[in-house]
Amino acid sequence: MRLDQQVCFAIGVAHRAVQAVYRPLLDPLGITHPQFLVMLTLWDSSPRSVREIATELHMDVGTLSPLLRRLEAAGFVTRTRSLRDERALDIAVTPAGRKLRLRALRVPEAVNASLGLSQNDFDELYALLERFTVAARTSTGR
Repeated sequence: MRLDQQVCFAIGVAHRAVQAVYRPLLDPLGITHPQFLVMLTLWDSSPRSVREIATELHMDVGTLSPLLRRLEAAGFVTRTRSLRDERALDIAVTPAGRKLRLRALRVPEAVNASLGLSQNDFDELYALLERFTVAARTSTGR
């Protein structure tokens, strides 16, 4: 039962390290790392329902909603009632949000460069984290 032998500790430290790497790249864009992830989903496909975004990000809707409100207040997205289901909100990228994408294009490359890892390292890490996540979700039924 040593701290340095606990996977949960290593993942928590890695999470904080990722936040620290992204912060100086995202601060000039006026967004946080979680907001960046939301925008990535919307730059891929917009408009999308809140539920679709939450599902893709493996995030609770209650956690996602404040992020969306802040992105709307910043002018990057709009939140409108869905024409398909008036109980649901559709989230769409605004022209300012599309301009943000152009500014954000350099972020992944800057992250890779700052870490000094190869693309193969990133691919292996991603694959291992995916396997870990699937196993964890399977074991908890989530």
